[in-house]
Amino acid sequence: MKTFLKALLGVWMVLVIIGAFTFVPPARGFQVPALARIMIFHVPQAMTATLASLLSGVFALRYLMRRKIIEDMRANAAAMIALLFWVLTTVTGAVFAKVEWGAYWNWDPKQECIFVLLLIYFAYFALRSAIGDVHKRAAVCAGYTLFAAVSVPFLTYVLPNAPGIQTNHPSGVVFSMDGMDSKYKLVFWSATIGFAALAWWIYRLSVQIDVLTSAAMARLRRTGAAG
Repeated sequence: MKTFLKALLGVWMVLVIIGAFTFVPPARGFQVPALARIMIFHVPQAMTATLASLLSGVFALRYLMRRKIIEDMRANAAAMIALLFWVLTTVTGAVFAKVEWGAYWNWDPKQECIFVLLLIYFAYFALRSAIGDVHKRAAVCAGYTLFAAVSVPFLTYVLPNAPGIQTNHPSGVVFSMDGMDSKYKLVFWSATIGFAALAWWIYRLSVQIDVLTSAAMARLRRTGAAG
């Protein structure tokens, strides 16, 4: 069953890519109309990153409540997925910015906010690598992860859309009734499901690796103590 689901996900993502470049048409309102297709990758990646960030916060809170190291592993895996998809969001956004605005980076408010998010998550992994004790690391990182999770909706939705903030990013494209035609909606939401499923698969693999690594290290310590 797992093999079938993995194969299905692979086929799904291939169809999304094919659909993005062949099924959906160029869109009006862009310097290069064909560039509108990048939205099918950029926005679902940002949505997936947001979900992963919030999920990491949930697991961090569960660790603080239960003090079970598995919750720390889950929070760490979700944070890793969040960083991966924030990086992908930044890269696809930079491609859009280069074509539409003439430079890969323009310090647009949304670009500034995602830059801060990248710094937050890179700092998380730097903090994690700097603490040797497992339980101390889990406790400190749980508090930091909650801060990161709370920062995400503020930096991605609240601050860029605050009154007086001027951004070049188009608005009302995804959730308005007339923002996308039926072809774009079909491929866009298919991509959203596909990226979310891919993130979940990577997340589960990461947790499994952490569990196996932790068990192997525990066995080595017991063997060393017995010797």
